[in-house]
Amino acid sequence: MTWKEKTGNQRDWHWRGWKIRYSYIRVNPENKNNDIPIILLHGFGASIGHWRHNIPVLKKNHTVYALDLLGFGASRKAYTNYDVTLWSELVYDFWREFINVPVIIIGNSIGSLIALFATAQHPTMVHRLVMLSLPDLSARQKMLPKFVLPLVKTLETIVASPLLIRIIFLVARRPGVIRKWLGVAYVDKTSVDDELVDIIATPPQDKGAARTLIALSKSVNQSDFSLSARELLGQVNIPMLLLWGKGDRFIPPTIAPQLATVNPLITLNLLDDLGHCLHDEKPDLFHQILFDWLRVIDTNT
Repeated sequence: MTWKEKTGNQRDWHWRGWKIRYSYIRVNPENKNNDIPIILLHGFGASIGHWRHNIPVLKKNHTVYALDLLGFGASRKAYTNYDVTLWSELVYDFWREFINVPVIIIGNSIGSLIALFATAQHPTMVHRLVMLSLPDLSARQKMLPKFVLPLVKTLETIVASPLLIRIIFLVARRPGVIRKWLGVAYVDKTSVDDELVDIIATPPQDKGAARTLIALSKSVNQSDFSLSARELLGQVNIPMLLLWGKGDRFIPPTIAPQLATVNPLITLNLLDDLGHCLHDEKPDLFHQILFDWLRVIDTNT
């Protein structure tokens, strides 16, 4: 079975003039009465396919929706000003259009930050929130000495030059390079199979992908790209599950305990021998933790 078959029915939805790819799969009929829908939000550079091992399991108890965020996957490679607000508005409008009952949102990496922002802005939309490797883009500013920041900004400006990005993009989108990059993201290298490489390597071949990367590079360095994760976590009044692989080399797990202290509704679970994409690296463990947490939370509320 291919990843497209595993992830349900794929359709296109037009949002603000842009094509957005999404997938959905209905809950098993015997669990229909207890169905709380799930929305899945992928990380930077990923897509619906990154939930290939999760959707077939989640659908047993939930109707599942997964989005290719604007700029990624099979969605439009738009040249626009990207920020977490834009993506969260996409998620909220999708929810109003197709679901319109409280959901469980699960996000990985930047997808978890978007899920958090959407939850804080639209609390009636979300029943439970699950975040995997939550980035706090403001943390870097606090960790770096003040005298270093101007140098960092200068280097970012150089690296974000359109010509240099196009050159890097032509090299980085090659399957062999992507396989090596995924080897950094995953502790268990056997999880980096041909299917995963294809999932990550295919969207960058689309028309407009290089210009989208340029737009993203410009946007992510802006101070208003996102509010602080700490600030957002303090605004949420529903149970939250924060999962982090101790071997995450993209977002250091050392910030996880600090984030978890912001709100007593956060349950933190640090996982041994897992990297940045724990839901794909060890899906069985992820499902066990998720379902156990949901069971305990629902019993106590």
